[in-house]
Amino acid sequence: MLEIKHTLCPSCSVGCGINVVSYNGEVVGTNSYKRHPINEGKNCLNGRNSIDMYKNKLKNAKISNSDVDFEKAIDEVSNILKSNEPEKISVICSGNNSIEEVNKIKEFADSNGYNIGFYADNFVNIAGDVASYDEVENASNIILIGDILYENPLLGRKIVHAKDNGANVYSFVENASVTANISNEVCGSLDDVLDKIEDSSLVIYNHVESSDDLDKINDITVKNNSKLLAVFSKCNSKGTANIITPSSKEEMVDLLNNSDVLLVFRDDIKSEIDFDYGKIKNIISFTPCSNSTSDVSQIVIPISSWLENDGSFVNAMGLTQEFKAVIDSDDLSEIEVIEKIQDKL
Repeated sequence: MLEIKHTLCPSCSVGCGINVVSYNGEVVGTNSYKRHPINEGKNCLNGRNSIDMYKNKLKNAKISNSDVDFEKAIDEVSNILKSNEPEKISVICSGNNSIEEVNKIKEFADSNGYNIGFYADNFVNIAGDVASYDEVENASNIILIGDILYENPLLGRKIVHAKDNGANVYSFVENASVTANISNEVCGSLDDVLDKIEDSSLVIYNHVESSDDLDKINDITVKNNSKLLAVFSKCNSKGTANIITPSSKEEMVDLLNNSDVLLVFRDDIKSEIDFDYGKIKNIISFTPCSNSTSDVSQIVIPISSWLENDGSFVNAMGLTQEFKAVIDSDDLSEIEVIEKIQDKL
């Protein structure tokens, strides 16, 4: 039987709706969610490819790259946690987690005295008023930092509408980019593009080089009575940041340096933070599919994918959105896995 069910796209923090198409319980594709208020029936390539995570799901738990019984892997995780000092155990949370999962991860870390880290694109200490997507379409002066139109095309669509309505668009981005093509001017530095901010401008960014650069953006935006929109690379980074304080790259490296045991929940920290992960005695990944962090992990625990979970996200403009599972599954959720480990401690 062919079924079409609504959910939210997990590919970035814009928060688009997406339809998942299944046939006899097997995911076969996606199509556009016509009535979703954010993307209005449009889905980008990232959204269409988001089901690849489900198609490439891990089937077995692993210890030292060998398939093992799930319960054996859980027992090994609990033994490692019990045999190490809590202050040398660190938990990595992620914007890939739902609000419900983040709360469970934080409760788990806090109750056991573990360290907790959360990396959100180096976006720390975001200040100023947050713009809504409707304000993007109606803005008259837009400052873009990063290739928004290529990486977040459904938000980019709203920027194009603003440009069609007469908005000036200034960007700091690589010249050979979609964002550069629609800009009135491509600036050569962050300082140059920030000079284009005037009263009641709108600043949108999905990339910053450093915490100092973010401070510059915050300060100038507030000073000029403007609004900003930080577009995270992960769907619930904004929601996670409401629960766990984001860390800078430098703070994440310090955390890793002081960890003998690292538990990574639904994240690929190795792809984001440059560090010699071989220095950590035990890395344990909780993930629906393989990534570069699970590849260097001593233990890998498979968890259900976003298609199989109920939960909620907070998108880039701060709107909380609920989603429902669109596929039935016998796989344990992240929350259930944490509860099984906690019961053994």
